[in-house]
Amino acid sequence: MTAVLVAHAGRSGGTREIAEVIVAELREGGLTADLLDAAEVEDVEPYGAVIVGSALHHRRWRPEAVRLLTEHEEALRNRPVWLFHSGPCGPFAAGKRVSLPAGVALLAARIDAERTATFGGRLTPSTARGLLWKIMAMGPWAGDFRDWPSIRAWARDVGRRVRIRVAL
Repeated sequence: MTAVLVAHAGRSGGTREIAEVIVAELREGGLTADLLDAAEVEDVEPYGAVIVGSALHHRRWRPEAVRLLTEHEEALRNRPVWLFHSGPCGPFAAGKRVSLPAGVALLAARIDAERTATFGGRLTPSTARGLLWKIMAMGPWAGDFRDWPSIRAWARDVGRRVRIRVAL
């Protein structure tokens, strides 16, 4: 059976929760899926496919997610890779697509990753870290903008593609 690595990077747990739902959908579809913090990934070789997700902060990926892609670039070229990021918040978050940061886009091209999915983020007073984020979490940018049905549908689609692209 093909094992899928789902690695996540974030500060307040919102991206991890997205990754948990992705893992649950993959498992529901009959795949083996492991959930790891991107900073804890030591080896991608045991996995037939990899999904890496990062929170977006000021249109930047978390350094631990970038480090995972950089350190394992060679191995990632030899397996299907999907990327997602979470972070758009506020009144216009629904359906918003955010481009990869330039350095991550270069890495994605070198490993031939699939098109990146953008998911809304979560910004609440209880999860905000740092003065600016706490202030923003009290205004119109506050709320949970994650579209769970879209996240689940994306995960199911990735699961179908893994089963097609990787011999079970």
